[in-house]
Amino acid sequence: MTVDSVPGRSPGPRFERALASLRGLAVGDALGSQFFVPSNYPLLKRRELPPGDWQWTDDTEMGASVLAVLAAHGRIDQDALAHSFAVRHDFDRGYGPAVNRMLRLIREGGDWRELAAGLFGGQGSWGNGAAMRIAPLGAWYADDPEQATHQAEISAYTTHQHREAVAGAMAVAAAAALAASPAGPPSPGALLDGVVALVPRSAVGAGLRRARDMLDYADAGTVAAVLGNGRRTSAHDTVPFALWSAARALDDYERGFWTTAQAGGDTDTTCAIAGGVIAAGRAGAPPEHWWARTEALPAWLPSAASDR
Repeated sequence: MTVDSVPGRSPGPRFERALASLRGLAVGDALGSQFFVPSNYPLLKRRELPPGDWQWTDDTEMGASVLAVLAAHGRIDQDALAHSFAVRHDFDRGYGPAVNRMLRLIREGGDWRELAAGLFGGQGSWGNGAAMRIAPLGAWYADDPEQATHQAEISAYTTHQHREAVAGAMAVAAAAALAASPAGPPSPGALLDGVVALVPRSAVGAGLRRARDMLDYADAGTVAAVLGNGRRTSAHDTVPFALWSAARALDDYERGFWTTAQAGGDTDTTCAIAGGVIAAGRAGAPPEHWWARTEALPAWLPSAASDR
């Protein structure tokens, strides 16, 4: 069975939830990336949409690979995921230099295990890349948040092997699983409490506990000043704020997006994370006219999966 196709299957609930999350991720990514353009800064302050259509970045491209592998295998197969990342890699989508090089070497026959482990002097990357792509996996495992964190951990290692990057991916997957719960979305506090309980001791976990304590703060700028807004592109500088924002807007994608984007920083990634988590829940779909202006998801993404 290939990653590209799942013949003869009709979409099941897992796939449908994960696809809804991926759409939310893509809208957040594509629209969030528009606010790196200086001429759009005034629009962001006024919460006005920028002109034209919006192209997504590496966040969505990698998120689509995560869903494709889940559709084909029913779980994360690390070799299939690394292969999909490498063969689908578009250099112009905004990947970091280290990941660009690693994916090129994988395409040329390199071993992802050695390449990912060797990044940054053998520490592995602690960037936010493993977290930005993973919300659809959490939606897939809405009935089992613990399994969501386990599969997210497995997925992270294909590119990011530092403890903080892995913890960041686990946190986002847990949040999306909880947001997509068959029982309905939790309260903001219950969401973050649930995530904290599923994430290992780490700087990401410490940031999530601070985020939990700041849920009654109304000013996103103040919260981002404490938690970080992704400006350093590290998992612990990105995930706590993105999940703080998502937790407070599980029933309102539009509000969640603007709150996240107006804090600045790595807006495509923070908005991709928040958008993917919010859209994992039934009440969190992005506005239809936003989706209509977002670049279509990759044509190679399967349209169905077994409901495993």
